[in-house]
Amino acid sequence: MEKEILILAVESSCDETAAAVVRNGREVLSNIISSQIALHTQFGGVVPEIASRKHIEKINQVIEAALLEAGVTLDDLDAIGVTYGPGLVGALLVGVAEAKAIAYAKKLPLVGVHHIEGHICANFIENKDLEPPFLCLVVSGGHTHLVLMKDYGEFEIIGRTRDDAAGEAFDKVARAVGLGYPGGPKIDKAAKEGNRHAVEFPRARVEDAPYDFSFSGLKSSVLNHINHAKMMGEEINVPDLAASFQNAVVEALVSRAVAAAAEFHMDKVVIAGGVASNSALREAMEEACCRNHLKFYHPSPIFCTDNAAMIGVAAYYEFIRGNTAGLDLNAVPNLKLGER
Repeated sequence: MEKEILILAVESSCDETAAAVVRNGREVLSNIISSQIALHTQFGGVVPEIASRKHIEKINQVIEAALLEAGVTLDDLDAIGVTYGPGLVGALLVGVAEAKAIAYAKKLPLVGVHHIEGHICANFIENKDLEPPFLCLVVSGGHTHLVLMKDYGEFEIIGRTRDDAAGEAFDKVARAVGLGYPGGPKIDKAAKEGNRHAVEFPRARVEDAPYDFSFSGLKSSVLNHINHAKMMGEEINVPDLAASFQNAVVEALVSRAVAAAAEFHMDKVVIAGGVASNSALREAMEEACCRNHLKFYHPSPIFCTDNAAMIGVAAYYEFIRGNTAGLDLNAVPNLKLGER
């Protein structure tokens, strides 16, 4: 029987301080998340300096809780995995410094993990049969990518946003209509009461780049609609507006993913990232995959938003491939997927 590999993972790239213990890459023994949403809501978004300070306050607590819940100690671990990019540099530095300190003190291998690789690998936690290659749609507050995962640790980006990420557009539109922060869940909830065809917002296409995304024009169109209504003294139907905006985003995401799967001969499509928990996106993607005879995979919502379990999964596959880091590992806020 193969030796069990236990990895303690740390995630602090934005406004969640998280730690998890993962066994053999697919079994999550603990997954502790300290969220800062309530703290940043009053500012309408994440304030980097505040996020960094809160990570410093919470990181030891979440690691202790993760070890306790998993029923292990630092002496039982085989490696430490940590997000080192992309993300907010101050926030990343807290997690990287903590992981390096533990690795040094306990003489453990250190594995640097790309945050987006972690999101993609979140799909392995509950889908035990899922193996690469597959196509992944990554949708979050900072990223909108179409990625071919050719093998563990091997990625090719075939599409990306040219401006706003999908989650960023959700936040900006939610703020404009008075729904507040975080925008994704608020838009999703409001849209359930609205007519998605009430307003036909534009769907942008990028010339010569069929799998790239652009959401700034859509965002501007929504803001123009709101401003026009205010000037005319008309009341804005927020559920209809939310549903129509969300429908435009979902159609752009799903149509490109299905087209890319066909062109690159992929029979499996997965979604990842915070926006992957959006109910309309999940429903539309499931329907489209069913129509096109594609297998569709997605993580549970808890593994869509930032968490350390996904980092532990990614760290495991990097670790068994021999990709470890030295104690000179640093935060790389603009780290590209596939770079080391």
